[in-house]
Amino acid sequence: MAILYPVHLPCCPVRRAALTAGRKGRFFKWTSPPEAIERFKSQEIRFGPPQFYEFCRLCNFSSLHELHKFSSDRALEGCERWMSVTLSASDGYIVLLPGDELYPEDPDYTGEKKIVMSTDKKVEDVMKEGSVFHRMIIKNINNLAVYVNIQAKYKHINPLMINSACSDYSSKL
Repeated sequence: MAILYPVHLPCCPVRRAALTAGRKGRFFKWTSPPEAIERFKSQEIRFGPPQFYEFCRLCNFSSLHELHKFSSDRALEGCERWMSVTLSASDGYIVLLPGDELYPEDPDYTGEKKIVMSTDKKVEDVMKEGSVFHRMIIKNINNLAVYVNIQAKYKHINPLMINSACSDYSSKL
């Protein structure tokens, strides 16, 4: 099984060695975000929750040209600093992002405060109690889901809401 560490999406493919468990890989494959998500679901590749979130955002674009145009059009709009906050539930984790109703008013941007958020409730119960979401659910390393129903700031685009445990999303690619 390969481990994929996507860092950025270059405008044109550049031959670089892929990393597999800390070693250089034998090959790499230029792939679409939906295909990468499908390969993640089938456990052919791995990537972390931030990359899963970004692949879900990239599924909004039907071409690299469309992505480049979006990026250029919104470049001067600004951005905000994000720090995810993890809520530990009895059967998984909820990664909270800015705008989520459970996101703390004063997040620990440096890691010095050692804030621990936890609940004895199941993830499903926490989700049923909420209504304003900007979060990821992590059941295990291969089971991630993105839930977003807030308006993105600075003309950004929200990710498609995708659950890696099922194939009920519709990418534009």
